[in-house]
Amino acid sequence: MDISMNFSEKLKEIRKKEGISQEQLAERIGVTRQAITKWETGKGLPDVENMVIIAEIFKTTIDELLMNSVTKKTPETFVYTSETIYDIDCEKHFDVNIGSAATIVLSSGNDEKLHVKLSSETLENLGSMFKIKLDDNKNKLDVICLNKNKLSRFEAEETLTVEIILPNKYSDHCEIEADVKLLEISNLHLNRLEYDGDAEQVLISDSSGSLEFTAKTDYEITVDKITGRLDINQWKAKAIVHIQEKNMVNVINKGRKCNVYYIKEGKSAEYEMAVDSDNEISISGIFSELVVDLLT
Repeated sequence: MDISMNFSEKLKEIRKKEGISQEQLAERIGVTRQAITKWETGKGLPDVENMVIIAEIFKTTIDELLMNSVTKKTPETFVYTSETIYDIDCEKHFDVNIGSAATIVLSSGNDEKLHVKLSSETLENLGSMFKIKLDDNKNKLDVICLNKNKLSRFEAEETLTVEIILPNKYSDHCEIEADVKLLEISNLHLNRLEYDGDAEQVLISDSSGSLEFTAKTDYEITVDKITGRLDINQWKAKAIVHIQEKNMVNVINKGRKCNVYYIKEGKSAEYEMAVDSDNEISISGIFSELVVDLLT
């Protein structure tokens, strides 16, 4: 069992419940905000000294922090699941409408099939509550998750996980419309992905191609490295992109009255040198901000 991922969920939950921002918690512990982000995205655990401080801040114990996490089921042990599998025999443009969910996990698969798997720890009869409607029209496949029981957006964003596996051989372009708390893109390889909707956290790893995100709300994106393009199109919103400084790429401002800022270890940083790379991050839209957080 991955304890760090479970601890991350617990830490984020109690921090938000207490109304403490990542910056405020980092200051009280004596670490950077990037360290809090790392812990809350499951990419590491605090050392014993910092774990003690966290327990004191939230008036709990280390055992309580970890015990609750360990007893919580991981995504691989969801109680209720429902999976739709569809054979693909040619290159497709996938147009996916999920609606609301807690998490969407998107990746490429080695077989020649589309997989859409719904999972939950609390929602029984997922197969009757939701229906995956497929409309195959030559080179385009529409995929719609129909909420038959009219589950509220709030409940869906607390209980429903959707895993989408696209066939690597036949995936060229994918459009996704959804509102989620976490969007995880892992081992995804295609020409272009367009995501339209809210996502509190976006995690991108081991992926390539052009990734475009469109919303009127803020994004917080953590990416290991960029192979291709990361385009962020927003209206009066802010996007924070956490990326290792060693993996930095060209940053381009394509927007109208948009601004780009750089921070390093929580402080403003200068980054004027253009990177010799075919890969890039860009901001477009109107009255928006791109903050590039350079991780060391």
